[in-house]
Parts: sequence; structure tokens; C-alpha cells
Amino acid sequence: MNITIISVGKVKEKYLRDAIEEYSKRLKRYCKLQILEVSDEKTPDNASEKEEIQIKVKEGEAILKHIKDNAFVIALDLKGKTVSSEELASFISDLGTKGKSDLVFIIGGSLGLSQKVLERADYKLCFSKMTFPHQLFRVMLLEQIYRGFRIIKGEPYHK
Repeated sequence: MNITIISVGKVKEKYLRDAIEEYSKRLKRYCKLQILEVSDEKTPDNASEKEEIQIKVKEGEAILKHIKDNAFVIALDLKGKTVSSEELASFISDLGTKGKSDLVFIIGGSLGLSQKVLERADYKLCFSKMTFPHQLFRVMLLEQIYRGFRIIKGEPYHK
């Protein structure tokens, strides 16, 4: 299975880069992983709604350039479906069984995802109604993908 994570912004903190590297290394046993970063646009203080939409559109265009036509796209979105780790594992397994071997997870910037990205998504996933920094969220997503593969394979890790 090929998994691509497209994320807005760079991870600057060394401890987060180290965690991303660790989970990326662990995932090599289960899938081919690619992590793509697109530039985040600067949001001015007191940005208007129109300015925020323009920023999301620009970030969205950069995201969409990296998505292949045959990819199954999972957008991380607060309005998406909340699932357990076991349900996410089952979902990933079912996609593989159905021949969907190119999965793309999309993490938006601080303003979220553009309407076009959300429309391109085949599935919208919500981890929590809480807000997390997108750099930290990348680690959380990788951990859940890793946990999911361990569940799928019946290997110890999940408790």
C-alpha cells in the first residue's frame, strides 16, 4: 500500500521531526510512505473572511497538485467522521481489499482546508473536536496509521 501525507507547513521542532522520522521508519514494514509539505501562507492579524478564503484557496491549489487521479483522498477535517483506532484500521484494510492502494491523507494549515480540497476528498476524518497544531498532528496521524497496521496484522502494540 502507498500512503502519502500532504501537510501544510514545515515541522520546525526537532522533537517532532524525530517522532515523524521514528514512525516513518516503523511504517516501512507495512507500506510505502511519502510525506509532502506545501508552503503555508502567512495569515495577517485580523484577516477578513475573504482573506482567509484566499489563503485556503492558495494552499489548496498547492495540495491538489500532488494528488493523483486514482488516489483515495482522506481529508482531516473537524466536520469529518470520528472513528476508533480499530475502525480506522478496518477502514484502511477494507480500502486495500477493494484495490485502493494509493491513500492520501491531507492535513490543512491553521485555517483548515479549501472547499476544492474538501470536494476532492473521498472521505473526511476527524480525530477530535479539539484543535491541535498541524505539526503535532502529523505525528498523531503517523502513530494512528502505524497502530492501524499493527491491528490489521494482529501484532502486539494496540491496547
